[in-house]
Amino acid sequence: MLVEPRHIQNHSEGGDTQAHWGYPDRVVPCKNDAGSCAYLDVVYLAHDLGMLYMGILWATIFGVIFVWVLLRRAGRPAVQGALQNSKSDQGAFGKLRKTTAVVSRRFLLRDANHFLFGRTTRFQVAVLALLSGYLFVWSFLGITYKTWVTPVKNMPGVYNTRTSLGPWSDRVGVIAYALTPLSILLSSRESLLSVLTGVPYQSFNFLHRWLGYIIVIQSLLHTIGWLIIQLNLYQPQPKVSLEWIVQPYIIWGIVAMILLLIMFILCTPWGIRATGYEFFRKAHYVLAMVYIGACWAHWNKLECFLVPAFILWGVDRGARFVRTGLLHYHPTSSAYAGFKPAQALITRFPDAEHGDIVRLDLENEQDAWKIGQHYYLCFTESSIWQSHPFTPLNAPVVEKGLELAASQHETVATPVLLTGGYGEDLLEKIDRDTNIICIAGGTGIAYVLPVLLHLARTRSPSDRKTELIWAMRHSRNVDWVKDEMAVLRKAQKEMNLTISLFATRDAAGSGKENHQPEDADIVSSSSDDVCPCDEKTACSPGITVDKIGDGADDESRHPDLSKMVGTFVEGTVAGRTVVFASGPGGIITDLRSIVASLNVPGKVWRREDRFDVELVCDDRLEW
Repeated sequence: MLVEPRHIQNHSEGGDTQAHWGYPDRVVPCKNDAGSCAYLDVVYLAHDLGMLYMGILWATIFGVIFVWVLLRRAGRPAVQGALQNSKSDQGAFGKLRKTTAVVSRRFLLRDANHFLFGRTTRFQVAVLALLSGYLFVWSFLGITYKTWVTPVKNMPGVYNTRTSLGPWSDRVGVIAYALTPLSILLSSRESLLSVLTGVPYQSFNFLHRWLGYIIVIQSLLHTIGWLIIQLNLYQPQPKVSLEWIVQPYIIWGIVAMILLLIMFILCTPWGIRATGYEFFRKAHYVLAMVYIGACWAHWNKLECFLVPAFILWGVDRGARFVRTGLLHYHPTSSAYAGFKPAQALITRFPDAEHGDIVRLDLENEQDAWKIGQHYYLCFTESSIWQSHPFTPLNAPVVEKGLELAASQHETVATPVLLTGGYGEDLLEKIDRDTNIICIAGGTGIAYVLPVLLHLARTRSPSDRKTELIWAMRHSRNVDWVKDEMAVLRKAQKEMNLTISLFATRDAAGSGKENHQPEDADIVSSSSDDVCPCDEKTACSPGITVDKIGDGADDESRHPDLSKMVGTFVEGTVAGRTVVFASGPGGIITDLRSIVASLNVPGKVWRREDRFDVELVCDDRLEW
């Protein structure tokens, strides 16, 4: 074998061989000098322990997932899709589970350092820290650290320096291989982890990205370690290094390292801005598979980690094609093989300053999606190589067995292909007594509105308190969802719903005469026109839009979410509170801090559910 000289063994001298998983067979008994034999003992023992540790690592991962699944099933309602009464979760286990969740939100919900980690929570950083510490221990455990000076055969006075740097470099290389399928698993849109845990795929993006950074560091350390050994510690030079560098497995290792560094550069915020997101995404797919192939050529004895990586990648890509095909397969259609793109009717809302907003209304024969899910849409007349996430604005309504969401006004249409739905079921987060506050910024209204529309449609009796807070640039933006707002207006009393709309770029008294929404139930007013009553609808026939764009600073030109959410929670009579939110990253960051401060573990332990406040947000933002 080409790798045998590196292991100072000569199979031609006879003797038995001893198999080692993931490493070349060892010749026994050892016929080298005493120092070399002692070194080989350390090398093989360290490798065997490393493979054992990677088995423990994956057993731990499977164990965590298994426990997560059990806890999730224990917390599910007995009847799926039905809103349960919160009193059904009043046992000792329910009390412990609630309090644990509140403790987690209190201390781990806030954002971590933005410069280092982007816009992510302390909880995810804590998970990363635990994983990193776990890997750090496995990187050093079970290796005897020592130096051996051994003679070079047939070269008197020339010596090799053998150290534990060799087995340690191998160890970090094995760990990098072992983490590869986990990285693929965390990156999958058709995520098996999401199916098992209920956590949407985008929540794993942070760990996928940082696990990639860890693999880069480990691969660099593996490479640097063996460069030091082969270019400096082994003698004679430069003969040893020149013979080593031309071996095929070394060439493929260099190729793999170069590909890994390219992926690392492209996935940074600077790399994405320089090349564009679509280029990054497509290049990442291709480079990742070529990288795994290069790893295979470098050291195929660790194929036990590479085969699952290939399978997971293939399943993810294949499942996307299958799901798209099923969504668009209509046997009665005259299209080729029954495959027919959906026709999306286009409504354009011009905005010369900030860019136009486009609403797509379409109908497609399919099963109902879950509220909170989104679809990826491919506009076939533009490019079949791009797809973009869109959130259904309406609550699912099944008519004659079909799922419809159609416009009655527009005639301009474009064909689209859908893939999905993706994301979590927001209705799983609430029960009959849950108080609900929906907070949206701009087009984030599409994420929170379906929850309220569902409640407006079902109108099940409840003592819950509900509120909608929507911050938009201009009061005319209400037209985006004028029909849906009219539905909420009609059900406002039955839902115990408060609606607070804010125009952050309109000054008080500006533009009121120039814009009137088509729906008579929605009017625009300045902050001075807001009715002084506790319930705006009690003294005004319409829904007001507060114009706050004339504030002295940026903070005053946005609604005071801390005060509004705090007042809402304080005013609840019974039950926990769920905050549904979507919008710019700044809103999500603020809400994480606000909600964290409202969670009080001690009071929840005493069954005061008012202090159990959960934030559910659309966290598809990468940075």
